[in-house]
Amino acid sequence: MTTKANFPAAAGSVVVPYGHVVGNEKWRGSEIAQRLQGKIKLIFEDGLGLVDFHLSNKICILYISEADLVAGDDFKRRLVRFRNANSLGGIVIVERTQISDQYFIAVQKLVVLELGMVLLPVANQAEASQLITQLVREQSKDHNSNPFLRKQCSQLLEPSVFRTVQQIPGVGKTKALLLLQQFGSIHRLCNASVEELEDDNLLYSLRQVRGKLNMPWNFYCK
Repeated sequence: MTTKANFPAAAGSVVVPYGHVVGNEKWRGSEIAQRLQGKIKLIFEDGLGLVDFHLSNKICILYISEADLVAGDDFKRRLVRFRNANSLGGIVIVERTQISDQYFIAVQKLVVLELGMVLLPVANQAEASQLITQLVREQSKDHNSNPFLRKQCSQLLEPSVFRTVQQIPGVGKTKALLLLQQFGSIHRLCNASVEELEDDNLLYSLRQVRGKLNMPWNFYCK
């Protein structure tokens, strides 16, 4: 999904009803929109600027497709324009496929290290729709503690880090992201207090993982 160069960088004031997602009109009829319908309440609006989807009044998604990555640097200029013009919390969803994988490391460096935004790789629009649905549902469960609503930290989301956290029973891609955002790193996660882990129902699961893999705690802290 390409973005026109003359789109305004800022979306202005967007009011997102609780439990809804506001999508850019350009996504109407797309696979991702069709898959979101029926799972969450999706509203389309013009004038969202460079933003593809608003999850809340403060959190939005910018989607980078395989075609965007292959086409050149337009998507980079789009991300930089967004970051320079907005105080919104930006989540960048990028299609990481066999074709686009060669560009991923450079995108990761730009998004996470240089722009300080969250980066989430997906295989296709179907997986992206599942991820957006999970993010909205997590936000609805606990609006006050959702880490996306707090100041984001610049966390390099390496694939190996994701895989390690997802070894915890019951933890998928979305929960892994939320945990890394909450604790900041695997080091902090594995050294979190009993109270923190009990609050997230993780203590038993973390013990299960350690026992199953037969590895010391400091394995997770490297």
